[in-house]
Amino acid sequence: MTANWATFTEAEPDLARTTEERFGAFTHHILATLRKDGSPRTTGLEVRFLNGELWLGMMPDSLKALDLRRDPRFALQANPGEGQSMGGGDVRVAGRAIEVEDPQVKAAYTEEVEPPEPFHLFRTELTEVVRTYVEDEKYLVVQIWQPGRPLRTIKRT
Repeated sequence: MTANWATFTEAEPDLARTTEERFGAFTHHILATLRKDGSPRTTGLEVRFLNGELWLGMMPDSLKALDLRRDPRFALQANPGEGQSMGGGDVRVAGRAIEVEDPQVKAAYTEEVEPPEPFHLFRTELTEVVRTYVEDEKYLVVQIWQPGRPLRTIKRT
């Protein structure tokens, strides 16, 4: 089961807001894709939250774009920033990235974002959003959201 960003935002507005803030704190994040042989590939990436979607834009024929065309599964890690603070916690998103070919959709994205052209544009379908943070300098808290399931919160000392 998958869900777009708007569905996640409606289901868990607080976690969605925190996730967007973590991704908004820095420009570049880490995308994991799968190579032809199934091994992981990690690369830097900029993301956009726009019109109820989480978008991934990429240079033409980049290896990460070719990976996603072959196998749409991805994991996206928000840049933790400098030092040890990780304000807002560690945030990860996983799912499927679907390439957008519709010229009108790409034109609307281009008008808003102004990416260098040409480019690949992928719309995400989420399978999981995870936030990990420290509470009261005592607990490690893990929040896990998956489509169709209630938010799970695990606390560890």
